[in-house]
Amino acid sequence: MKQRILSAALTMGVAIAAAQPAKADIVIDWADFANRVSNKVDERSPTTVAASPQMALAMFEAANAIDHRYQSYLGIPPAPRGASADAAVMAAAHAVLAACYPDQKKTIDENYAVAIEQVPAGPARQAGIMVGEAAAAKAMTHGVLDKSIVQQPYRPVTAPGTWIGAQLPVFDSWFQALQPFAIGRVDALRPPAPPALTSERYAKDFDEVKRLGGKESKERTAHQSRMARYRITPDLLPMLRRISDLPGRSTVQNARMFARVAMTEFDEGLAMVDAKMHYQFWRPITAIRDADQDGNDSTSRDANWVPFINTPNHPEYPCGHCGYASAMATVLKAEVGNAPPGGVEVASDSIPDALLQRLPTFDDWVREVSFSRTLGGVHYRFSNEAAQELGRQAANKVLALMPELKHR
Repeated sequence: MKQRILSAALTMGVAIAAAQPAKADIVIDWADFANRVSNKVDERSPTTVAASPQMALAMFEAANAIDHRYQSYLGIPPAPRGASADAAVMAAAHAVLAACYPDQKKTIDENYAVAIEQVPAGPARQAGIMVGEAAAAKAMTHGVLDKSIVQQPYRPVTAPGTWIGAQLPVFDSWFQALQPFAIGRVDALRPPAPPALTSERYAKDFDEVKRLGGKESKERTAHQSRMARYRITPDLLPMLRRISDLPGRSTVQNARMFARVAMTEFDEGLAMVDAKMHYQFWRPITAIRDADQDGNDSTSRDANWVPFINTPNHPEYPCGHCGYASAMATVLKAEVGNAPPGGVEVASDSIPDALLQRLPTFDDWVREVSFSRTLGGVHYRFSNEAAQELGRQAANKVLALMPELKHR
């Protein structure tokens, strides 16, 4: 049924003049709005986790059906000549958000009504709306639960009769059943096991996080303490907006960029969750307080050690922040090289009213993010490095999708 609706939308006969270009930043405007909608959700679900990549993909497919500059991920044919790209992008974003966040549908509908009125009424707008809604319907069939996968509930690792924290990890079992966009299976990028507890590498990285990541560390500098806090919750929207506003960029270019970002974040995140729950490696706070039981003569116990920042409620290996940063850097380097003009700007949601920080290159940002997790006392360096490689692999899988068409 969806295919027939899509076909009707894309072959609709309309007498319209040349296609109307959309404003270059419209994609990021809707990404920003979607982020605010998402922040009002108290509990994650398969639907809300998939909302961002589905919306991003729908906007790309809608814009690309009109511009047809790139290969379609969903196999959508070109739109009728003259359809409004503005209307198509708005309708695509609205349809996904309204479906994924039904509790906020009134707000989503009202904002869409205000936005779509900016496009002159007529055949061009109506054609664009049909294109966008059809693209959204097809995008929402991706990134969904695979019902053939049997979900395995979390099983605590402990000795019979021994107490363990009763709070369940933040990752629900359905993460293992979501369908990735590019990597095939959630375990496709699973890194090798972390170093043995008795190894020299483990002892070295254990010592680093113990010295630098403790709440009462005497070696961590004031700047390093600020970075450990600043990097807890990154915000890339200012960076995406800066790139989208670069001279010469088009709506479809920005739509593909955002689709690549969102699809990569989704796939990398699934791979990261899979690896964490597979290895269930202990956090520094556990390792340091129990170092007399790890079988390594080069590590020493500190019974009172606590990390500088709060330890997340899920296993340690590999580092989630590090994989995310590496994945995003890989995608954005494919757009603008090592850095856009003026450098890399990244915001933070973990420090109230934080100013933007500017770094020379995306690689510098990745290094800072990774080191910040050790400075915060929640990750070992070997976990950071494994995550960076996982992030690059996930990004490269997505970057291979939607190539530019040679014959337009």
